[in-house]
Amino acid sequence: ELCGCSCAGEDQSVCGGGTHNSRGGWVSSVECSCESRHNKVYDTEEYYRRFHVFTENKKTIDRHNAGNHTFTMGLNQFSDMTFEEFRKLFLLTEPQNCSATKGGHVSRTGPYPEFVDWRMKQKNFVTAVKNQGHCGSCWTFSTTGCLESVNAIATGKLIPLSEQQLIDCAKDFNNHGCLGGLPSQAFEYIKYNKGLMTEEDYPYKGHDDSCHFEPALAAAFVLDTMNITSYDEKAMVDAVARLNPVSFAFEVSADFVHYKEGVYTSTQCKNTADKVNHAVLAVGYGAEENDTPYWIVKNSWGTAWGIDGYFLIERGKNMCGLAVCSSYPLPLV
Repeated sequence: ELCGCSCAGEDQSVCGGGTHNSRGGWVSSVECSCESRHNKVYDTEEYYRRFHVFTENKKTIDRHNAGNHTFTMGLNQFSDMTFEEFRKLFLLTEPQNCSATKGGHVSRTGPYPEFVDWRMKQKNFVTAVKNQGHCGSCWTFSTTGCLESVNAIATGKLIPLSEQQLIDCAKDFNNHGCLGGLPSQAFEYIKYNKGLMTEEDYPYKGHDDSCHFEPALAAAFVLDTMNITSYDEKAMVDAVARLNPVSFAFEVSADFVHYKEGVYTSTQCKNTADKVNHAVLAVGYGAEENDTPYWIVKNSWGTAWGIDGYFLIERGKNMCGLAVCSSYPLPLV
């Protein structure tokens, strides 16, 4: 049977179809802990279909964890979904022309620190992990996350910014709301629009709406967009080491959805610009004791996923195309 588990004291959040406890979940009776972290209610027919999907995903997770891998998988809020269902709800569905982004970032020669984490500099320069819900708006969270950090580094003030404004208002810059977009194009929108409002003044709805931008309430501004030359992962290291977190896109494949901890590597994903389907934020980098280098990455699937909403991914091999489409803004302060 299935049993509903909930974790007391967790935040409520709105994700697509309705309000749910972001740390509750359906799990099998032998796994009735809070690992699947999502309360959901099904009718009988859907219940058994979801249980079948859940069981197959659990087998995949157990098989993976029994093998020799650099990362472990675990049950999470997506464990009752097929990858095709997940892809349609959470990933970019419009093709993203990353190859159109021109360079602008100029690298230096180093040397660079072995470990960088913008959450642990002189102070924290990274806002809390957010949840995009049932909307392919990852690009907006990558954009706001980067601009929030860049702004905080320049001004000392860490202010959450509005993803919903980007969903509603940035379509003239080749972005498509809940169907996808690119941080580089979103930075261009903010630059020419003359500002982005705060999350408080323009709160997240998780669906497309009409534009409600109020210029007088703009709180963050972009002087210019700095694109890092495609495939130049060393330039990404340079930017994160010397300057600030960096937005990037990559391809999410089925083995990524159940990531729990460790350094993610994959042979399932592709590494070309035409395959990227998810945008995130590199907030730092480091290396494992066995010398596997990694990026520290902020995701937008809530804190119940991964390492409290973050993941590590192998660095230096353009893993899943992470170096084909990276950028950051120069702040106007």
